Amino acid sequence: METQKIKTEIVKDKAVNLKGIKGKEYVRGILLTLVLALVANQIVQLPFFSIMGIMIISIMLGMIWSGIMGTQPQANHGITFSSKYLLRAGIILMGLRLNLSQIFESGLTILLIDAIVIGFTLAVMIGLGKLLKVDLHLNTLIAVGTAICGAAAIVAVASVIKSKKEFTALAVACIAILGTIGALGYIFLYPYLHLDSYSYGVLVGSTLHELAHVIAAAVPGGEVSSETAIIVKLGRVALLIPVAIMIGFIFSKIGKGNVKEKSSIKNLPVPWFIFGFLAMSCLNTFILLPEGLVNGLLLLSVFLLSMAMAGLGLSIKFSDFKKVGFKPVLVGVIGFIALAALGPVLLLLIN
Repeated sequence: METQKIKTEIVKDKAVNLKGIKGKEYVRGILLTLVLALVANQIVQLPFFSIMGIMIISIMLGMIWSGIMGTQPQANHGITFSSKYLLRAGIILMGLRLNLSQIFESGLTILLIDAIVIGFTLAVMIGLGKLLKVDLHLNTLIAVGTAICGAAAIVAVASVIKSKKEFTALAVACIAILGTIGALGYIFLYPYLHLDSYSYGVLVGSTLHELAHVIAAAVPGGEVSSETAIIVKLGRVALLIPVAIMIGFIFSKIGKGNVKEKSSIKNLPVPWFIFGFLAMSCLNTFILLPEGLVNGLLLLSVFLLSMAMAGLGLSIKFSDFKKVGFKPVLVGVIGFIALAALGPVLLLLIN
């Protein structure tokens, strides 16, 4: 009996120590992503980096830290927590950015433009990726990042299609670079485009990747251009939900074939937080929330997503990028060029 008691106590002590170790790993990992997000928040205040946005800078800082310091086994649990759970919380709160009435008030033309942009971009890029034999998961992430709303769309759809972390990071990095180049290109070309402020806003909002890229590129056109660009861009964000559901069902069919499963919430091919995103959008649309509260929650959303991006960057090895080659980047470049070329055609719909 005495021996049994001693064994039981040893097992209990080991369990307590294990919990303590895991607890420290959670704290270290979460603190590391917090610090990287805070550093990114300072960097984004600089003129050039403001175009990239805090989320893009956060993932790059995470990748740089991982490249210099190596893997962080003592912080793994916390890093995973940030890149998984804080990501979901950030996406849910991001729904407050959408006031659905503003989008509908802007007219069906804007929604039509957004639908054409997303349909055209996804068709061109996924078709091109198939032709070049790019991994379907990676190709889809780059396509949705270009078509909808950059990093936020990529991480949301990555959860839907169960993509590898290195694919998610590569897609985000590709979109970050191309979107920044695109924003700078529009700013430079604005005087030569001979477009009125409204048309320029539609062009920017319908063809650039990240919201940060859209905001930066719309500035030369003035207040009308900026407001129009944001509304057009948010229309694309709103379409993230039906697109994610559609992609989820397609990948579900590809992955499961003819196997039938009982229908349940767990078996839905779209993660629950997408519906949380929609719920927040509806809340902001139909219930008058204090402006200060909405702005505060949106800032929290951006910061949680930045911590998640930092966690994602910390989980990546640069050797992973060598495995995929240059073809995915080529798909991203051609896709963006095709979307930019579509811009003048889209403007015909508003004239």
